[in-house]
Amino acid sequence: MNVFIFGLAAIALYLTVAVKTSEIARAAPSSYAPRPTTAALAFAALVAHALALYPMMITSDGINLGIFSAASLVAWLIAGITIIATLRAPVASLAVVILPFTAVIVGVSLLFTDQRLLQHLPAGLALHIGLSLIAYSLFAIAALQALYLNFAQRRLKTHTPVLRFLPPLATMEQLLFQLTGIAFALLSLGLVVGVPYIQDIRAQHLGHKIVFSALAWATFAVLLVGRYRWHWRGRRAVKFLMVGFVLLALGFFGSKFVLELVLHRP
Repeated sequence: MNVFIFGLAAIALYLTVAVKTSEIARAAPSSYAPRPTTAALAFAALVAHALALYPMMITSDGINLGIFSAASLVAWLIAGITIIATLRAPVASLAVVILPFTAVIVGVSLLFTDQRLLQHLPAGLALHIGLSLIAYSLFAIAALQALYLNFAQRRLKTHTPVLRFLPPLATMEQLLFQLTGIAFALLSLGLVVGVPYIQDIRAQHLGHKIVFSALAWATFAVLLVGRYRWHWRGRRAVKFLMVGFVLLALGFFGSKFVLELVLHRP
């Protein structure tokens, strides 16, 4: 019952903060100073979400990383990073989309139960999972920023006014590559840390994850090298980022979806 109550509280708080943030973003898109009340509600949403998520994941039989609980954890990380970022950067426009999306994920995790238990989790493997999830969350935020950037550039080319809550193009592009660079470093470290725990690719069902993760890593590497060497920007950068993010999503959630919901394998 507590899980359900905290989950509903998190949903209500996320949606309330999204509405208030939208008002702030429209009034001052280049500002990154949320009102104290809005910031307090945002952190309350994160706490309520965490209180709902903890019993789902931490069980007496082990750590549950099923697809719905994992999705809720990733959504919590994405929301948390975004909320913290609003204190230092003009990312209110991202919060307007991310927070309602997080509320939806919380609702889904309340409606559907799943279990994929990890009974023995070595410190190195826990570090690999943690780094990978944080990297994935940062890439998700960068992907949304890329969509905003692409939308704004298209509107400007057709001499159509850009939505008021979007910050300047240069600011969005700078933030996009900052997020991508940090996420790439964390993903690289996470992959290196995870290598020693690969024992039997087929038995561990790691084939798809390894292939898609490697392709995603290579795509992001090409993007960052292109940015550094040839100053890539605009649509080319957006395409590389979105391709890399889709590959990463397929490697993590795609394989989990097939294994857990289609094949029903533990």
